Amino acid sequence: MIKILIADDQELIRESLKIVLDMNKDMEVIGLAENGHKVLDLLKKTVPDIILMDIRMPELDGVLCTKAVKEKYSNVKIIILTTFDDDEYVYYALKYGASGYLLKGCSVQELTAAIHKVMSGSSILNPNVINKVVKLFNQLAQTNIAMEVDEKDVKELSKTERNIAHFVGHGLSNKEISEKLSLSEGTVRNGLSSALSKLHLRDRTQLAIWAVQTGLALRIG
Repeated sequence: MIKILIADDQELIRESLKIVLDMNKDMEVIGLAENGHKVLDLLKKTVPDIILMDIRMPELDGVLCTKAVKEKYSNVKIIILTTFDDDEYVYYALKYGASGYLLKGCSVQELTAAIHKVMSGSSILNPNVINKVVKLFNQLAQTNIAMEVDEKDVKELSKTERNIAHFVGHGLSNKEISEKLSLSEGTVRNGLSSALSKLHLRDRTQLAIWAVQTGLALRIG
């Protein structure tokens, strides 16, 4: 059973999402929150598997709440909910550990598929998102949104690890990467873990951001 917490400042959205998600046999909404402070309060009582996090909330927004959650509850997955697909706040949330984002107007099928994808260890990053991330990093190249990785650590990456990072930057799952590179899923999983360790990055979302930021997502080999 996937335990879900919904955070949104609009009651109608919270309640609607709860009704829709509770219809899935493998999902249970265990909490509703109207802002980031309420999320953190609820986490003291029960810890969900995944949080659907509105990006713009009063008192404590989705960006800072994501940061606070991942610092204390690193295993909790977070999907950002936003009204606009060019919301730059989303990318800060990705930096802090969110697994991706969804537009509030997405279909029920897209929402449930995204939850399953994130719970399987993948990120929700597609080519359109990549283009926006590249544009944003070009604009904010000198700000603290950038992932800081020591160049000597980058040189430690093998060719396979670089290629895995490239496809992670495009939001591909381990299975999809294994097909692209003609490797077993186990080899991809180990290569991903090794790349994260060498670069001192927390998860595949940070690796995806780094791959886009450095241009690795745009090339392979």
